[in-house]
Amino acid sequence: MDPGGLSTVSSCDVYLAVSSRGDRMAIDKERIEKAVRMILEAIGENPDREGLRETPRRVASMLEELLEGYQIVDEYTWFTERSDLVVVSGIRFYSLCEHHILPFFGSVHVAYMPRGKIIGLSKIVRIVHKFSRRLQIQERMTQQIAEEVSKAANTPDVMVVSEAIHLCMAMRGVRTPAPTVVAAVRGIFSTDRSLKEEVYTIIHPYRLRGLLL
Repeated sequence: MDPGGLSTVSSCDVYLAVSSRGDRMAIDKERIEKAVRMILEAIGENPDREGLRETPRRVASMLEELLEGYQIVDEYTWFTERSDLVVVSGIRFYSLCEHHILPFFGSVHVAYMPRGKIIGLSKIVRIVHKFSRRLQIQERMTQQIAEEVSKAANTPDVMVVSEAIHLCMAMRGVRTPAPTVVAAVRGIFSTDRSLKEEVYTIIHPYRLRGLLL
């Protein structure tokens, strides 16, 4: 166990790759461009003026990038190494609220207790990207990340904490940028209070704070 409370992980050469691909169709950029042009006309703008001429194309390309989570292919490597607790803190994410298609963004913290196998740390970041880069709500995203980490790491003992600022609250409606915290607590983390508190202690320096809008 290292001073930070996490076990060190040595390299190894035993692995199992698991992959799956969704059947969702690719984004239709041509239809998006037409739709954006219609929106510009509907709000009284001229889509042919210089500043807006390329906007439909830009928006289509932007949505293709921001919603790439639908197309991400899962591929996980399982290492036969022992670790007492794995925590990946402060994973920044950017998502789009499915209610208003406005951004919400912040940090995700992931912890799990391995059961004889661990996964590459970068794969945890990829899982966060997979479920954040799509139309989402924070509550569902947090649960989906926990479920995927549990499946990928082959353990029921998973804890995920997400923190976000929602522009649908900050820019409109109540116009209050109140940070929202959602937790998905599974397995031993739901029954062992001291272990859950240890995770909160570890992630504390990486929590979302001091963000002003």
